[in-house]
Amino acid sequence: MKFLQPLGSYFILMGRVLSKPEKGKIYYQQTVKEIVSLGINSIGIVIIISIFMGAVITLQTRYNLENPLIPTYLIGLTARDTMLLEFSSTIVGLILAGKVGSNIASEIGHMRITEQIDALEIMGVNSASYLILPKIIATVLFNPILTLISMFMGVFGGWAISVATGALTSSDYIYGIQYWFVPFYITYSLIKTVVFAIIITSVPAFFGYHVSGGALEVGRASTKGVVASSILILLFNVILTQLLLAK
Repeated sequence: MKFLQPLGSYFILMGRVLSKPEKGKIYYQQTVKEIVSLGINSIGIVIIISIFMGAVITLQTRYNLENPLIPTYLIGLTARDTMLLEFSSTIVGLILAGKVGSNIASEIGHMRITEQIDALEIMGVNSASYLILPKIIATVLFNPILTLISMFMGVFGGWAISVATGALTSSDYIYGIQYWFVPFYITYSLIKTVVFAIIITSVPAFFGYHVSGGALEVGRASTKGVVASSILILLFNVILTQLLLAK
């Protein structure tokens, strides 16, 4: 039952975060800043990882598909659906939980131990909303774009490695990624991405906001934030899959 206290503290903090901002213009400026920091600066790593994962999925499928009765274009279908259903939302979400989550927890934790948050409170600023809400809005708006980029680059990576190694013809791969396409898979992935975006920002922010002590505690809070958000991403991945794909 020990988890109930931090759970309650988390929802109390989120209540403060979602309270009405005092000055919308300041929040707009902060949100734009966070979009650059948390979103645009993550494009590079998402592209690189997605290309290589698409390539690896394609090669592994090709070299383990020895049955001559199975058409080779199904390799393209497998690469496409793997990227759409899991990798571009869940795996990229876990990667961003490490990159973005640790950054958020460290930033807010540093502000806590250097009493910058206390200074904001003394000036009458809702520090929780001012520091955390722009980050949540930024990731909710931009992470779906990262997911779409990951989908495209993963499929492209599969095509590129197919052509480069001769594992599969270009026409077979392209036919496979077009075959039996289910548009709802993209919607499903984007819904998961929005939920994961909230987790990636709010959970590490909670640990950073409530840190006490010195630099060592900030590091521990950062680690706890990443671990907790990663576990919650996996948990909600199962829940959302059951809710959205179960028939």
